[in-house]
Amino acid sequence: MKIESLEENNKVYRFALKDATNSYANALRRVAINHVKTFAIESITFYENSSAMFDEYIAHRLGLIPIKTPSSGYSDEDEILFTLEAEGPKTVYSNELAGKDKEVKVANDAIPIIKLAQEQKIRVDCKAVMGNGIKHAKFQPGIVTFDQVNDNTFNFYVETFGQMPPKEIINKAFSAIKDELKEVEKEVKKI
Repeated sequence: MKIESLEENNKVYRFALKDATNSYANALRRVAINHVKTFAIESITFYENSSAMFDEYIAHRLGLIPIKTPSSGYSDEDEILFTLEAEGPKTVYSNELAGKDKEVKVANDAIPIIKLAQEQKIRVDCKAVMGNGIKHAKFQPGIVTFDQVNDNTFNFYVETFGQMPPKEIINKAFSAIKDELKEVEKEVKKI
């Protein structure tokens, strides 16, 4: 197999995967979407919500905000605390989520969360945890698609949601495939 980069920036990575099978290309796509781990807000404690929106609606919106996920130094057991406190009249944006960790932070500052009217308040604590797309779509790191150019060449398009650079998504997917193949090899040797 051979990879040829076609385009790379902080949002998009396009590459050609050559001398590969359709099955391998699809496996890479699925692993990149479902097995690459990222942080996302998982649990929320509401202390005050006098807005017109239900707690569950706001919790759903908070859970879908992409959280920057460093390439190393964090494990599945880590919990990162974010707080949000706001009073209307105003639109509350994602940049108002204050995190306790300088590395793990909101990936996009301009995502609207809720519009508060005069004297409406919201005060919450949020815990971000590590997960993958199998657990919930909010953990997916981006969009990964491919077109088959010929029998053994596939043009991939990777677009990040902001948790990590798009090339890192693919590198982590390759590592995940390699790790899973090692596990399969161990099991085969037991037979």
